Amino acid sequence: MSRKNDIDRRQFLTRAAGSVFGAVGFPYIISSSALGAAETVAPSNRITLGFIGTGKQGNEFLLSGFLNHSAAQVIAVCDVDALKRKRSRYRVEKHYAGRSSKGVFKGCTAYGDFRDLLARDDIDAVVIATPDHWHGIVVIQAAKAGKDIYCEKPLSLTIAEAKDMVSAVRGYSRILQTGSMQRSDYRFRFACELVRNGYIGEVKKVSVNIGNAASAYPIFSGECYLPAEAVPDYLDWDMWLGPALWRPYNSILSPNISNNIYPHWRNYRDYSGGLMTDWGAHHFDIAQWGLGMDETGPVEIVPPDGKNYRELTYKYANGVTMTRRDKGRRGILFVGTEGKVEVNREYLHTWPGSLKNEQIGPSQIHLYESGDHYANWLKCIRTRSKPICDVEIGARSATVCHLGNIAYRLGRPLKWDPKNERFVNDEQADRIDRKSTRLNSSHIPSSRMPSSA
Repeated sequence: MSRKNDIDRRQFLTRAAGSVFGAVGFPYIISSSALGAAETVAPSNRITLGFIGTGKQGNEFLLSGFLNHSAAQVIAVCDVDALKRKRSRYRVEKHYAGRSSKGVFKGCTAYGDFRDLLARDDIDAVVIATPDHWHGIVVIQAAKAGKDIYCEKPLSLTIAEAKDMVSAVRGYSRILQTGSMQRSDYRFRFACELVRNGYIGEVKKVSVNIGNAASAYPIFSGECYLPAEAVPDYLDWDMWLGPALWRPYNSILSPNISNNIYPHWRNYRDYSGGLMTDWGAHHFDIAQWGLGMDETGPVEIVPPDGKNYRELTYKYANGVTMTRRDKGRRGILFVGTEGKVEVNREYLHTWPGSLKNEQIGPSQIHLYESGDHYANWLKCIRTRSKPICDVEIGARSATVCHLGNIAYRLGRPLKWDPKNERFVNDEQADRIDRKSTRLNSSHIPSSRMPSSA
């Protein structure tokens, strides 16, 4: 496999970030494999998929989901960890061999460099499950390569990245589904329909529980200072770091798959945003949906001060407030003048209780319905229509999470212009978001190559 050593990492990262605005007018071609029927599809008409990032989420959840869809066929996997990519390739080939009359399948190629996967003309779409700090570059490069995209949440590492990703996906006329799968769950949709149709009266407050705040605080304390360990021979550590600042390897960030340890790169801001962008990307997303704010966002963000504000608080232009709640089960509680709705992955509660038995009438607001997040994306690839969690929805929800993290770090209120997606007269907040963005990464030694997982 070619590693394209003639292109150094600095050049690649700069081009990946800087070429977004040349996207408009890019001539895209839908390959023949994306033109089959919507139900049972012949192998020659299936949407061909490449997986970029085959760790816990990519292998155990996303790969399992897409292997069971007859409308798609996985033909490539990519990871900077040789053990992970070999495991996923074996899983793909074993799955399809079981469905083959010959009991053999050798049609899945494994890559260590995502650019080699994107260069294949026979791949229609990619599923991205890398650590968060790689989402921006891989999404932009996939869009440029003419691939449709499924990208795990949170969509971006920063607000600036989110805007660039929207520009690339729109400019290259791609279909992107953000992996905020709660939108394809009946309970969350019905809860939001109750709110949007006024069943709880005028909405006054939303409480979003994303888990214990204390566990998220390491991301606000600075860079990652885990002790150095020997780099395993199966892992390309420079590739894993990619656009992030260099630091020594530590197994907490990328553990051996045989150890069955969950990676904790989410706790460090070079790679993610802690609980705010992990569970926050799920639950703030539903809050935005229920409030009808998919195309906008809050106008002020206030961190807890121990006095007037005991919780992180978002204020919307219509007077609604949204707070981060840390006690109890993770979920979303909508509070109105005439009732309440609480929803999470285990239940839907309403006050009064009779609300859960309501039927949304034909003339009322019906939200986008999807019973299967994966199938919805595959269908939209064929129809060239927006999926339930389109790129801009994913970007707006991620932005809500990033705004909260920046308010935590600065320890003071922020004013936000959701129409233009920028801070209001706040250069310090602008700098924090720009500083966190590694897409232009001119400070990275040119000898280092880009990462894929």
